[in-house]
Amino acid sequence: MSIMATTALRSALKAKVPLQVGRMCYSSVPTTKLFIDGKFVESKTSEWLDIHNPATNEVITRVPKATQEEMLAAVDSCSRAYRSWSETSILARQQVFLRYQQIIKDNIKELAKSITLEQGKTLADAEGDVFRGLQVVEHACSITSLMLGETLPSITKDMDTYTYRLPIGVCAGIAPFNFPAMIPLWMFPMGMVSGNTYLLKPSERVPGCAMLLAKMMQDAGAPDGTLNLIHGQHDGESWSLLPLVTVRTYCIGQMIKATFTKYVTS
Repeated sequence: MSIMATTALRSALKAKVPLQVGRMCYSSVPTTKLFIDGKFVESKTSEWLDIHNPATNEVITRVPKATQEEMLAAVDSCSRAYRSWSETSILARQQVFLRYQQIIKDNIKELAKSITLEQGKTLADAEGDVFRGLQVVEHACSITSLMLGETLPSITKDMDTYTYRLPIGVCAGIAPFNFPAMIPLWMFPMGMVSGNTYLLKPSERVPGCAMLLAKMMQDAGAPDGTLNLIHGQHDGESWSLLPLVTVRTYCIGQMIKATFTKYVTS
């Protein structure tokens, strides 16, 4: 190092100029919205999570920790939509998901890019993630067969038995980080096509793909309130605070646990 460069370095150190590492102006960073009652809305929370592009460590979005009021608003939206959605004909619900699977097919690359941006999977792996979820949506399109009941005549003298498959209410699911498209698509399509409404909380680390899937669901014709999305962690996962939720699905590793609770109609 030259004498002149050494002198300049010593002068800078003596000046004690504060070193600013990782400082960022958040006004230029987009925020991830909540999806409540068919609208993308800005959260009123004061707590946010930074999402980094794993390739560059750049903050690409900020995710809200939804407030209790926002969670309740999402559940209330599901509850109100359930009244009409559960009475919608099974053929009409099937048509929504026939359109939905086509929209996903047409936008696989866009969904995969969102996964790669937030999670770091290769594009090929991300497309596989979407495709495995799409297979469940395609299966949901066979709902006219899946919802068939059963009849057993003359089980005993003057007695026949009948089995009906009916919607049960508001469902909710918490999806993990590892498969941002596949696991959410395991959850809400089957619940919704069966006549239930759905509240989804995607992983707060990879929310973008789920938001795109929600917009595509709306574009396919799903009525407002049939699918709602909230974000956050800890309190955002406290389904015990949401008494109107009938079925709660959690994906932990490779285990899916459904907890059935009494449906409160208040």
